[in-house]
Amino acid sequence: MGNHRFDLNSLKAAEEEKEFYRAEELVFSGRLSGDGALLRFCQPYRAVYGMGERFNRVNQKGLTVETEVFEKFCNQGEVSYCPVPFFFTDLGAGVYVDTLTVVRFSFGDHTEIRIRRGSDGKLPQVYLFLGTPGEILGSFSEVTGKPRAVPKWSLGPWMSANRWHTQEETQEQLCLAKKLGFPHTVLVLEAWSDEATFYRFNEHGEWEDPEGLVRELKQEGLRLILWQIPVLKRMDQGESHPVLDEDWAYAQEHGLCIRKKDGTPYHIPEGHWFAGSLLPDFSNPDTVKWWFGKREYLLSMGVDGFKTDGGEFILTDDAVSCDGLSGLELRNAFASRYVQAYAEFIGKDRVLFSRAGYTGQQKMPIQWAGDQMSTWEELGHVLTAGLSIGLSGVPLWGFDIGGFAGSLPEEELYERAVQMAVFVPVMQWHSEPVGGQFAELFPGSKGINDRSPWNLAEFYGDAGLLDRLRFWFRLRMNLLPYLYHQCLLSCESGLPMMRHLVIEYPGDEKVRDDCFMLGDFLVAPVLEKGQRIREVYLPEGEWECLWPVEAQKEDGSLQAGLTRLSGGSTYRIRCVPERIPVFLREGGCIALNLGEGCALGSDVGNSVDRYRQLCFYPSGSEGKYRFRDDLGNEILIRWKDGQAAAERIAGAVDFRILDRIH
Repeated sequence: MGNHRFDLNSLKAAEEEKEFYRAEELVFSGRLSGDGALLRFCQPYRAVYGMGERFNRVNQKGLTVETEVFEKFCNQGEVSYCPVPFFFTDLGAGVYVDTLTVVRFSFGDHTEIRIRRGSDGKLPQVYLFLGTPGEILGSFSEVTGKPRAVPKWSLGPWMSANRWHTQEETQEQLCLAKKLGFPHTVLVLEAWSDEATFYRFNEHGEWEDPEGLVRELKQEGLRLILWQIPVLKRMDQGESHPVLDEDWAYAQEHGLCIRKKDGTPYHIPEGHWFAGSLLPDFSNPDTVKWWFGKREYLLSMGVDGFKTDGGEFILTDDAVSCDGLSGLELRNAFASRYVQAYAEFIGKDRVLFSRAGYTGQQKMPIQWAGDQMSTWEELGHVLTAGLSIGLSGVPLWGFDIGGFAGSLPEEELYERAVQMAVFVPVMQWHSEPVGGQFAELFPGSKGINDRSPWNLAEFYGDAGLLDRLRFWFRLRMNLLPYLYHQCLLSCESGLPMMRHLVIEYPGDEKVRDDCFMLGDFLVAPVLEKGQRIREVYLPEGEWECLWPVEAQKEDGSLQAGLTRLSGGSTYRIRCVPERIPVFLREGGCIALNLGEGCALGSDVGNSVDRYRQLCFYPSGSEGKYRFRDDLGNEILIRWKDGQAAAERIAGAVDFRILDRIH
């Protein structure tokens, strides 16, 4: 075990190859090559993990991967909104290249890493990590920064749709959520501002009382997040906006935008999102002061964060920033600086919800998976992305339930996506604007493509869907104490909340890419249409079913009503439409906020600053669990042979220890 750092500037032109590290089955070496360096990582690995948010595969072996921030609308394939030049193998070694330039990794039988010099002509530092996956990820976070915790309210259900552009429409959705009994803690507004500057509320009176709306939301237990884009927009031909025109003139006169090497302004190239627009240069302190001076009033109003969309806008090497970086670095640095500037602006008690990013993104939470179609294939893509970004050191991540674009998701797809999202760090439903790029709405949808539970239930004429989905939204609120505690643990360890099983069970070659851990939960989402039998491999140990299952064991025997399964085996689990397989490992414990009857799915409302009933459920014959929350409570639970005891370390909250959950 251990970490090693190498300065590639120590490579000499006369050297054929310099050996940095050698062990029994690992040789790490490098040499100068063209305008950069070529590193060789020689190890007989079977799997390679990391590389940022990857939608195509968790195991990147056999692929060539470039770490370039890149925007692609749906079906992202091999490109990434949030790449990270870091990987580790199943044999206990990992590499991080500390650079902003695009790096090419070729993961063949051995690995070749091609690195370009930066704008200053220098080569970067490279780190070699040795140890288990958990140790490597922990060491990586020591180098790049520990994750930043988020307020507990950001871990409840989120509601969002691009369609809401008036206060009346927004309040209608709030009323429906409350009337139908669907708890939410966050509301995201995308179409809140004018369509020119993107920072001015209520230009045409669509929002009668924005400050009143924020107060109303907080009274109902919701926080407001507003959409942002880092551009000075080019209006369509023949259109203009006086405030935007003033901003363009001021920004150019005072050198506040990214420029080209000849000194002229850089414009987003044609054929790309927001083509022709200028980009604020967030490396310039004057830009930061000017940009956020226009948005300060939003924080004073009570806005609790921003959805920092876009950022994948540097597409040529010709761009330059105030601090001397060129497009070589700005392809990745622009997105990272944009999000970092917003993170510093909002402070620690608010949140960001960002699409684009790069190394260190864990310090500027939260990440979301961008745009996907409402298809079964894309549901698999987002699971892959969530596991990959977690294996790259980013613990807080979420996706758009049921997809963002195209026809409304099939009823079954939406239900399965909700079931998975309950156990993902961020649970959000969202949709593209009416008439969007793939808004192929079915006849009779009345032009409303919201991915809200009530819109889906109305569209499909299935009132029972609301009852089934309501359980999952309330379960999310039940799990909030546990989720917040897991967030704290992730920020301390550098490990993700949503974990690939290779982190917890690194020596087990049977672990799969279609399940994940959330603390002591093992979650097996259903990812195929009509799937009624789901193979699940459980690692060694005893596992308690969160709800009874029917399972076929490896010996072919079939049993129903099972509440416990032994690990080290693969089971064929029957997947009823109302549930997905979820297991709690022995020795684990979950903290729950439960309502009447202490039942899972019981109603506890939207509140995050108090408990209806704080309950602990310990699993297995023996274990220990130390719980902490944001209300000053710290409780140590110990149990053995069916007897549990609690020690109150801090706080005065009442709580119960349950001997069963239902």
